[in-house]
Amino acid sequence: MFLTNLFGLKKVCTHDKITPDMDFGYCPDCGKLIKNEWYITRCSCCGVKVRAIVRNGEVVPQNHYCTNCGSEEYVVEKLDKINFIDINYAVLMKKEFDQVEKQRFTTQCWQERTVSQPKLLK
Repeated sequence: MFLTNLFGLKKVCTHDKITPDMDFGYCPDCGKLIKNEWYITRCSCCGVKVRAIVRNGEVVPQNHYCTNCGSEEYVVEKLDKINFIDINYAVLMKKEFDQVEKQRFTTQCWQERTVSQPKLLK
């Protein structure tokens, strides 16, 4: 699905077909590589999990103050994998990777030395 930006000049893909259970995948609508990243917020004073939201592209806590100690300081943690305990507190962000970053993935093969060394294919 595509959304237009504030001025209606450029359409922005929302990557709806990349589901939250996928680690990464190519969006069939725009063709970009999308990686799902889960984030959680914690109170920096007492360490209690605080429900996270995305505001202006930044992960922030839903409430401005911790309900446990009243602190307004928080820490954002990136989760490797989401579990059922953290699902109520975590937020999903879909990161786009450009063509330049796709080219960094290379495959290398190593061969043990033999008496007759074959020529390297380029």
